[in-house]
Amino acid sequence: MKNNQKGFTLVEIAIVLVIIGLLLGGVLKGQELITQAKIKNISNDLNGMSAAMYGYQDRYKRFPGDDEQANTRWTSPTTKAGDGNGGVGAAGVKAMLDCANTNKDLENCRFWQHLRLAGFIGGDSATTIAPTNAAGGFLQAQAGALGLSSLTICSSNLPGKIANAIDAQFDDGKPGTGQVRGTSAAGALDTQLDTNAGYVDDGNTAYVVCKAL
Repeated sequence: MKNNQKGFTLVEIAIVLVIIGLLLGGVLKGQELITQAKIKNISNDLNGMSAAMYGYQDRYKRFPGDDEQANTRWTSPTTKAGDGNGGVGAAGVKAMLDCANTNKDLENCRFWQHLRLAGFIGGDSATTIAPTNAAGGFLQAQAGALGLSSLTICSSNLPGKIANAIDAQFDDGKPGTGQVRGTSAAGALDTQLDTNAGYVDDGNTAYVVCKAL
């Protein structure tokens, strides 16, 4: 009795492999496009917040969050005033703050509400909640982060590839030096990394990147 079962020909196998290759190539290309879109979005966040802060300063001659006249300038919705000392928050705040609950009265958090009340950024002007970024993290205004002496804007939860791209776009691509710095310890914003440190793209490590304004 003859066995009529047939296997795949070499041509058929080759066609299947080509299709699989095209599908994999499309998936990888799509992932790269998504990553590039996130990098552009996060970059725009940092530039946009810098422009918003300087716009506020130009209009009111004070920094948002530090503005000691904010509570009389806006009464509905209400806000709290800063201390007017020329800075935003205390240098050495160690952790990223989502500004949703217990930390909402800090100048770092009022920074966002003052910008919303003035119309420089979008969002509910009754809240102090920090804006989110394209990587699922959030932004923070920080006086003196990662060894930088000036006011900075920090962005959290960035994969190594995105953190490196943001740093390289604005600065030297090194987390421990320059006017853009990064750390994988979101609770240690008062600690500067070693100048020889580098970003690691291992699929697990998330970075906070801070840019001096």
